[in-house]
Amino acid sequence: MKRITAIIKPFKLDEVREGLAGVGVTGLTVTEVKGFGRQKGHTELYRGAEYTVDFLPKIKVEVVVAEALVERAIEAIISAAKTGKIGDGKIFVEPVEQVIRIRTGETGEQAI
Repeated sequence: MKRITAIIKPFKLDEVREGLAGVGVTGLTVTEVKGFGRQKGHTELYRGAEYTVDFLPKIKVEVVVAEALVERAIEAIISAAKTGKIGDGKIFVEPVEQVIRIRTGETGEQAI
């Protein structure tokens, strides 16, 4: 099993969720986060004063999937989140050793 973490633009969340559902991902976790990469933030004007916004609002989407689903899930995220402009985000993939469903005690892929 693998955990896929995607950092995306907030307005792309619905498209990413639908894309993942379309390839068979049954659950996900979404967190509102702030950060920056090559975008480096931006400058804004507020009441005549200029200030720098260092951290930009992003969405972190996390899913745990079986090995067989990893590539399709990644492709679904990329096709849904890509705008072609700086700040589209990143995808991280890491191994998951064990999953346990608290309610039933199921383990492994059955618990996803």
